Amino acid sequence: MTPLISIIVPVYNIFEYLPRCVHSITAQTYENLEILLVDGGSTDGTDKLCDELAKEDSRIKVFHKENGGSSSARNLGIAKAHGEYLGFVDSDDFVEPDMYERLYVGIVKYNAKMAQIGRDEIDEQGNKLPNICEPPAEDEFVGKEDFLKELLMHRGDCSFCTKLIHRELFQDREFPVGKLNEDFHLMIELLADMDGLVSLTGQAYHVFYRIGSNSRKESREHFSRVYADSVENAEWVWHLVKLKYPKLRPIALRFGVFQRLEYLLHIPISQMNSENREYKSIVHWMRKYWFRGIINPVLTGKNKVYHTLFAIAPREIREIHKRIKK
Repeated sequence: MTPLISIIVPVYNIFEYLPRCVHSITAQTYENLEILLVDGGSTDGTDKLCDELAKEDSRIKVFHKENGGSSSARNLGIAKAHGEYLGFVDSDDFVEPDMYERLYVGIVKYNAKMAQIGRDEIDEQGNKLPNICEPPAEDEFVGKEDFLKELLMHRGDCSFCTKLIHRELFQDREFPVGKLNEDFHLMIELLADMDGLVSLTGQAYHVFYRIGSNSRKESREHFSRVYADSVENAEWVWHLVKLKYPKLRPIALRFGVFQRLEYLLHIPISQMNSENREYKSIVHWMRKYWFRGIINPVLTGKNKVYHTLFAIAPREIREIHKRIKK
C-alpha cells in the first residue's frame, strides 16, 4: 500500500481557474491522495465552488476560514492533513498527471525526505516565459549545502509547490504569516533536518502567471514588502551561514548584496530618505560591506560597480536612471 499524500491548495477568489487546478490533481497517476482546499474567505463564489468540486471526488476536503493569506491557509492545511507526505499547489497553477508519482518514486529510490521537479511559467496568452530555474539533465540527489548554494546564487528553486515533503519535517514548523518570500525562509529551516533532496528532470509544475493573483500583485506597496522581506531573509541567512556553512560565506555575501540592490532599485524614490529607517539601514550595510564586496571572488565586475554606486549615492543613481528612461 502506497502512503497517503496530502495536497494543500490555498484558495481565494479564483473562481475561473480553480477547476483546472483541482482536476489536474485528481487526475494524478498516484491515486492515494487527499486534496485539501483551504478557502480564505472568498467573495466571488469560489467558496461555493470548492464545495461543488468536493462532491466530484471523495478525496477532496474543504475548509473555510477568514482571509489570512496563503501562509495561514497552508498552515491550516498542514494541521488538517493526514498524509505521510505533503505537497502544495497554488490555486491558479496546474500540474502534470504523473508529477506526484514521479516525486514519490524519487524519494523511495534515494531514501530522501524531499523531492522536487522542474516548473515553467505560462502567461495569460498561453506563452511560455523564460525559465526561472533550470531542471537537471538527469535525476540527482543534491546535498543540503549544495542546494543552499544554488538558492543563494539565485539558481535554485525554493518553491514548496514543486516538491513532495515528508511530514516529519514540518514538526513544530509552519509558514511565516504576513511575510512574502516565505518559502525561502522555511525551506532553509527544513534543510537543517535532512541530508539533501532529490531533484528530478523535466517540468511537471506549471505556474500560471496571472497579473493580479495573490502571489503576483504589482502594487508599489506589494513590491516594497517583497524586497524588504528579501533583505530580512538575506540578513538571517548571513548569520546562519556563518554558524553552519562557513564555506558559503562569500556566496552569502553576494546574496546579501543582490537582495539589497533589488530593494534599492525598486522601492519608490520618495521613500529613499533619512526618515526611512529601513532604507538607511540598507545603505549603511552596503557601505559597511563595500570592501568585502570588492574583494569577493563570486561577485562579477558589473556587480561590484552597482554595489559601489548604490553605496555612494543610491537616491541620486535612481534619479539619473529615471531621467534616462524618460
